[in-house]
Amino acid sequence: MKTKKVLSVILAAGLSVGALSMEASAALYQRHQSNDATFETLKEAHENAPGFIMSEYPARTYVGDPALDAYPENTTYVYRSAGMLNTTAGGPRMHTNLMVYTDQSFADKDAALAYITELGLTKMVDEATGSVVLVTPINPETGFGDADQYAYYQLQSAMCNVGFSIRGEDSSTYYADAGYFGGVTNRYVIGIDGGATFINNYISPTMDYVGRIAGMLLIGGEMEKIQEVPVCVPVWLVNADEDVVQKYAAGNETDSVGRNGDDLLYYNSDHPLQQVISTTTDNVDVAACVQKAYDELFIKSMRVPVVKAGLHTASTEYRNYNWNQAPYSLGARNAIINGVTPDGIHVVECQDEELLKDYPTNKGEFVTTWYEFLPDEMVNGAAAEHSIPLIVVNHGGGDDPIQAVDELGWLKLAGEERFAIVAERHTSEDLAASFQDESPWHTLSGAMPALVRHVLETHPEIDPSRVYVTGYSMGGGATNRCVYGDASLFAAAVNMSGTPIEHTEEQEEQFKELDMPMMLTTCTYDTWTHYDAENGYIAEDFQQNINSYLGYNEMEPVEFDFEKYPMSGFKGDIYRETMINDEYPNYSWFMLNEENVPMVGLSIVEFIPHGLYQEYANLAWGWMKNFSRNPETKEIEYNPYQN
Repeated sequence: MKTKKVLSVILAAGLSVGALSMEASAALYQRHQSNDATFETLKEAHENAPGFIMSEYPARTYVGDPALDAYPENTTYVYRSAGMLNTTAGGPRMHTNLMVYTDQSFADKDAALAYITELGLTKMVDEATGSVVLVTPINPETGFGDADQYAYYQLQSAMCNVGFSIRGEDSSTYYADAGYFGGVTNRYVIGIDGGATFINNYISPTMDYVGRIAGMLLIGGEMEKIQEVPVCVPVWLVNADEDVVQKYAAGNETDSVGRNGDDLLYYNSDHPLQQVISTTTDNVDVAACVQKAYDELFIKSMRVPVVKAGLHTASTEYRNYNWNQAPYSLGARNAIINGVTPDGIHVVECQDEELLKDYPTNKGEFVTTWYEFLPDEMVNGAAAEHSIPLIVVNHGGGDDPIQAVDELGWLKLAGEERFAIVAERHTSEDLAASFQDESPWHTLSGAMPALVRHVLETHPEIDPSRVYVTGYSMGGGATNRCVYGDASLFAAAVNMSGTPIEHTEEQEEQFKELDMPMMLTTCTYDTWTHYDAENGYIAEDFQQNINSYLGYNEMEPVEFDFEKYPMSGFKGDIYRETMINDEYPNYSWFMLNEENVPMVGLSIVEFIPHGLYQEYANLAWGWMKNFSRNPETKEIEYNPYQN
């Protein structure tokens, strides 16, 4: 079967999958659910979710999230776009969720659907994949109040609870609602009149609520004098009182002011996403306000959970739920709209049942699906031959390839730096498989070099001297697999919180002729295999990785001394302490070879747990971009002024 390339928004359902042989057969990854667009009351969505999700993934057991069992009826409606993302992977984390709070009442579902359709909201999530949640007061006569705040908490808990399961002795039971209509990183809130007042007084002052919101549009509304905004949140205010504007400006730590046309702008000069836009008008066109906020605010910001779980929510009712990590880190979003980002990165799904079948697991599975992220100039033929760098990004366990690229910050960086990305799917499509079973991940030493060669042949615009490989967690281990498979393809590698990989003497033989720049990243609440949090230093597998790559680069091994050199165990030739995104301390050590080239590095981010973080791409690219590998001689070249 020839390689199939389709925009990522097109469903993979309906593709013919034939058995190739007992030795090599593999199912294709279905990134999207098979659902048509639906509009339901929240009660209907809660009741329908388990049955539908189980029909998609019958190897798993799903139930409704208990957080919504007692949710107030006749208040809330849910619109889902067609093709919601595969809930067995991390894709639903990147659903676009538009939550609308209004004190307007609706005679029936048709009237509610007409309302959000006229505001343009259904079109937005149809193009981006996600949901619209329309919320009205529990008591229409008195408006939003304390009871509605608890309902908000119930809804937030269920929607953010992507991938949660209760583990039994022999099986696990998964909660369905988050995969059915929820999300994590792209949550946006619209408050209109009484809905805006509710957001101002009940949501914005509470860190666990506002700290998960990537952007807000508030039209009208009031705010009590006692209320404050505890963390940054991008917000567009329409006809807000000046004291309300200043409360949000303080929450965003703004230090600069300006004007876009008639709109006043308050922003943080170091972090422009921390902004408040204030519009005053006698004629409020709600649909126009929604479109403007979506285009100029929402699709430019995202939030990624990186705080230690439960740090600020230890006493809450659903504290054991997934992604209970507010405040989420605010970062720049490069939204995928109809398969392409605003800055021209095209996301292409590639599926091929022949290309990599020579690299099967012991169960016959192999890599059949990968995603290419291609700049406009490659798609339209404007890029010169060998002008575009390539990053191979390996996803972690439980992640979706596109979602991993996004949450690690690579999608945004690709738009800025104009490089291409390849991200394969290496998880088993057998949902009944155990963690101990082989998956395509185990085949990557053979499969990924073959895939990289295929991509280089298919896209002559890619510069073969600037091919880099990275990945997080299992993707970090996959990075090692890629290098052991054929280091000559890669100019540099960054293993993010990944383990050393068993490899053969034959695979090590290549390093007698090849150098291999490698940086390792970890964090102080990483898994015990990477960082020993109790003692405050890198764990044994990281020590092993560091010395392995020092040896591959003909450099002396480290004799680790954690009393003398806390955290790293060694001094290093170059050391830096920095702050990432003005949030977390980062400590970096680099070791120089005889030519004073930083061939091996270690980066430790303090205070965050094992998980994706949009700043990791910047850390990796800032180092790896300085390296290239001569395609003819295979020698590493270092240019610290590379742009």
